[in-house]
Amino acid sequence: MKNTVEAGCDEAGRGCLAGPVFAAAVILPDDYSNPILNDSKKLSHKQRSALRCQIEKDALSWAVASVDNTEIDRTNILKASIHAMNLAVSKLSVTPAFLIVDGNRFVSENGIPFRCIVKGDATYQSIAAASILAKTYRDDYMDAMNIQYPEYDWASNKGYPTARHYEAILAHGITPLHRRSFNLYRQQELSFDDDNGQSGTTISHPSPSQTSNHSNHV
Repeated sequence: MKNTVEAGCDEAGRGCLAGPVFAAAVILPDDYSNPILNDSKKLSHKQRSALRCQIEKDALSWAVASVDNTEIDRTNILKASIHAMNLAVSKLSVTPAFLIVDGNRFVSENGIPFRCIVKGDATYQSIAAASILAKTYRDDYMDAMNIQYPEYDWASNKGYPTARHYEAILAHGITPLHRRSFNLYRQQELSFDDDNGQSGTTISHPSPSQTSNHSNHV
């Protein structure tokens, strides 16, 4: 909105099995333009990190917030993501008059008017900037947690569901950072033939003994 102090908001980590959901809010100068922001999804980790420094330098105000896995489990991931974005907005040094939010669901806890925009990070630079801040700060957090829990390969998967992550959960159990409200065990389809010659599939679930180790310390 022209001549209005507007903040772009986005989150990172909604689909992860472990770790917090992060969010960012960014207010950019009027008529700000950075062509690289238009292709943020295609950037490498190194390029995003460099762009984060540029965003933090150029922005009129920016802030990052997170909501941990305990809160995610207590409410749900949608509510936690929305709350994280509101927390980021509340931390801005400049109070925006309007919010543009990536996605199709939002609730303004601060009473600030807003508009949801599906795939907004591909259209609005402030949302794209918020997307980069949320993702890079969350990546840094998961890299640090990988030192404590190297078995889960968080330095690579950042907590997202990958084959190696699922295998580590089966082998070592869950950690205090895992989201217990999520499906942490990949279901496996097994082919079979019954006594009547009929074929089909069944679902294999982990046994109780496969859910131990780290889970005993949560």
